[in-house]
Amino acid sequence: MVQLQPKLLTVRDFIDHYGDNPQYELIGGELTNVEPTGIHEQVAGFVGRKLNVAIDQQNAPYVIPYRCLIKLLGTETAFRPDVVVLDQAQLAQEPLWQQEPVICRGASIKLVVEVVSTNWQNDYARKTEDYALLGVPEYWIVGYLGLGGRDYIGTPKQPTVTLCVLEGDRYQKQVLHGDDLLRSPTFPSLSLTVRQICMASQ
Repeated sequence: MVQLQPKLLTVRDFIDHYGDNPQYELIGGELTNVEPTGIHEQVAGFVGRKLNVAIDQQNAPYVIPYRCLIKLLGTETAFRPDVVVLDQAQLAQEPLWQQEPVICRGASIKLVVEVVSTNWQNDYARKTEDYALLGVPEYWIVGYLGLGGRDYIGTPKQPTVTLCVLEGDRYQKQVLHGDDLLRSPTFPSLSLTVRQICMASQ
């Protein structure tokens, strides 16, 4: 029996055919189902709302787009983050932004939030490495279901937020649970616990 290899897509093909479809992102040329559920979107919406309040409180020149892809230059990868905070002052330097909501430069990104689904390996491993190489200064991995390998979320498995702060070209990670407070370098006045985030799923 001959097994056919899946046809690899370019980022351009992906944007043209799936750019408006929140169900997919592109990783290494392969179409990946990001499996958003209603509860997943509740959690992402809650986090986005809290970050918008923090943006207003700081009077920061940031924006959270409704839709956005992050294209990794030199690869056939386009991530679709659950929440991304962009620096409006940098958007004029983005080569694709005037035509479509695609970010190519790490300097345009202040913070990325990924809400973990069953494809948790991508959030904890692949995206952690790629966002660090892109220069994203802050990355939150929101594991509201307690999904993930023990190396990532510890034992016993429980709802977790992993706060990743860029130092050099690698993230320093802090695994948070329960009433632990997220201490965001981007939003120092933000008062938000893991429990508050995870309660948004109920």
